Amino acid sequence: MTVSKAQAAVHAVWRIESARLIAGLARMVRDVGQAEELAQDALVAALEKWPVSGVPENPGAWLMATAKRRAIDEMRRHKLLARKHEELGHGLEEAEVPDLDAALDDDVGDDLLRLIFTSCHPVLSPEARVALTLRLLGGLTTDEIARAFLVPEPTVAQRIVRAKRTLAEKGVPFEVPRGEELAARLASVLEVVYLIFNEGYAATAGDGWMRPELCQDALRLGRILAELAPGEPEVHGLVALMEIQASRARARVGPSGEPVLLLEQNRALWDQLLIRRGLAALERAGKAGAAGPYTVQAAIAACHARARTPEETDWPRIAALYALLVQLTPSPVVELNRAVALSMAFGPAVGLELVDQLVAEPSLKHYHLLPAVRGDLLQKLGRLKEARAEFERAASLTRNVKEQALLRSRAAACSDARPS
Repeated sequence: MTVSKAQAAVHAVWRIESARLIAGLARMVRDVGQAEELAQDALVAALEKWPVSGVPENPGAWLMATAKRRAIDEMRRHKLLARKHEELGHGLEEAEVPDLDAALDDDVGDDLLRLIFTSCHPVLSPEARVALTLRLLGGLTTDEIARAFLVPEPTVAQRIVRAKRTLAEKGVPFEVPRGEELAARLASVLEVVYLIFNEGYAATAGDGWMRPELCQDALRLGRILAELAPGEPEVHGLVALMEIQASRARARVGPSGEPVLLLEQNRALWDQLLIRRGLAALERAGKAGAAGPYTVQAAIAACHARARTPEETDWPRIAALYALLVQLTPSPVVELNRAVALSMAFGPAVGLELVDQLVAEPSLKHYHLLPAVRGDLLQKLGRLKEARAEFERAASLTRNVKEQALLRSRAAACSDARPS
């Protein structure tokens, strides 16, 4: 095998196996940072040996066995073998030569679940949780994470280093929480996955309207979580929401990369497989328990997915679902979305009345979608001068180049048009 082919195989295996590898090692050493270092050591060993010996039949198990041996060697050097002996197994000889086929089969699901809850622990900032989760569970490099979020690589590297240090200093246990703590921690996990998805679905900055790779990473994490926690309704609700939203990806971007808004999209481009998967996940969420915020948002997305044309959209139901969402998670942003639904169901004047009540909301002062929505409603009401000002303000607030262009074109349209 050529060196380049072997290296490509190593990196492919790493992307697939790294999360399980780090999770299994973290169970052994009880330190996420050390587990990642051991996994990286195994990766380096593979890059050195596989071009010569060829890719092993079970590459994931080879990496695990190599990392385990290095863990044992390190414990010996630090004279910690006696203390860690019970965690590593019943005998050193067995640990030194693990069963390669079974090396990744022990409690894989539990280990991954522990790793997800650890990397998304609330002691970390949301930015740190996102970076660490993409690194440990997404298999992304620091450079890939930095490029995805348009921040300097050293900033991401710092976040990851500090996150691992914080987990160690705070003594965060490598475990799945129980009882009431589970619900609180699960909310943090779902928030991180959804943050990743949203950044891919509607990029906050940069030249691209979307970053599909981040959507795919979030979907993969959500699907893993749904398999590991099948009894949690909000896990299925989030997966349903992401599947349905992702189904529109091809239709959301025009030939030149320009944004295409929902009601203007070519619905023939919507991915019907993802829609079916989303609707199935929504059904599972309903069977698992009471509807939470993600499940309600998925139900809203499902209303759009079921409509073959924009005119068939059940806007009164969507408005009712947003009213329910406001009760579950009171938020000015949710109220803004409810205003849009009300305008579609009962006319722009009804929606504008609610939007005007949000103008003084401090948390929306720099939120570009507030003037964007207000501009849209004013335009529909023929108040074009006011609409243009709102679109221009919205364009000044967003850092996404494609979105800026869209909003400026809408402002220009208000100047060109004449009230009917």
